[in-house]
Amino acid sequence: MRTLSLDLRERILVSYDNQEGTREEVAVRYRVSLGMVKKLLQQRRRTGDIGSRHHCAGRKPTILPSHQRQMRTLLGRKPDLTLKELRTAVALDCTLPAIHYVLKKLGLTYKKRHSGPANKIARTSCGRGGAGVGAKAASTLPD
Repeated sequence: MRTLSLDLRERILVSYDNQEGTREEVAVRYRVSLGMVKKLLQQRRRTGDIGSRHHCAGRKPTILPSHQRQMRTLLGRKPDLTLKELRTAVALDCTLPAIHYVLKKLGLTYKKRHSGPANKIARTSCGRGGAGVGAKAASTLPD
């Protein structure tokens, strides 16, 4: 179903306002449903606007800007919070991936990075390590 043009919406309302017929007759005249005429009159009465409202449709976000500010503050104080801890701290009722996507959009991380060396000044190890668990024991007998 296509959206009615603004011009058609205006013509429907002008016809109804000029009492050129009942709502049913106006609907038949402009080849729209009676429900559309009723909805258009209600929308004009409620909002004063007769334009399309498709941009208002859809699921509303669970994580609001106030929650995002709260997350930013919490992660600033304690950057190693897990998603679960963050969800509890902000008192959100949403999935963990939802929090992940919001943090990604904000450019924030929610856990420590383990890829860098622990000490950025010096190397973390002084050389090759010794034999591991599966290595043969060195012989104690002289050659």
